[in-house]
Amino acid sequence: MAATLVDLTHQVTTAMPVYPGDPAVLLEPALTTATAGVNVLALHLGSQSGTHVDAPYHVDVTWPTLDGLPLERFTGPAVVADLRGLEPRAAITPELLAPALARAAEGTVLLLATGWARHWGTDVYLAHPSLTPAAAEAIVAAGVRTVGVDALSVDPTPDPGPGDPAVAALLADLTDEHDHGTADEPSLAAHRVLLGASGGGVIAENLTDLRPLLAAQEAGLPVEVSLFPLRLVAADGAPVRAVARLG
Repeated sequence: MAATLVDLTHQVTTAMPVYPGDPAVLLEPALTTATAGVNVLALHLGSQSGTHVDAPYHVDVTWPTLDGLPLERFTGPAVVADLRGLEPRAAITPELLAPALARAAEGTVLLLATGWARHWGTDVYLAHPSLTPAAAEAIVAAGVRTVGVDALSVDPTPDPGPGDPAVAALLADLTDEHDHGTADEPSLAAHRVLLGASGGGVIAENLTDLRPLLAAQEAGLPVEVSLFPLRLVAADGAPVRAVARLG
């Protein structure tokens, strides 16, 4: 049976959702066939726009940049953790990951299927489940160096809404003096554990619907994923075309 390719990438469009505070995305014609004989787009976007990967440099200037990581970090056999049904802002614990980590090995790409891709473009998208530091440590201990999620981040995302009294409380929950957070800067504890793993880790965020991968896994079919980024020099991350191969 022929393998099936599944696109796991959100379309890059003007004004697409971005992490609070990141550069807005703008696509506009730079050249047109009417004026120059060719069509060329001008792109304005951040390195973390859309479906993208994080390199260790994203959270620590002494850690490897994107171009310092081996290509093997961006592809491999995948194990999908079924985390659907969790409540908004729920904690993803080591216990929830145990079944998936039992199947993981060195070189495995661990994908976290929260189901949150269905909220893309809505305020609810910011209220995604996230890894606890202990869960991130369990992932690293299992030998996994590449983790992907169908949500905005592996860490909690603060609600940027003005005048929302929940924001201050949420930021307080996110901040930890041991994780380099401040009152104005939420901790990225899971990022630091995963990206700081021996040899350098990779995180892919904003993947699309992972249900086809779960179905293939349940049917016993092999699942492979590719997350190859743009070849940006000395970068903290880059957009990717994320693709899964089923069967």
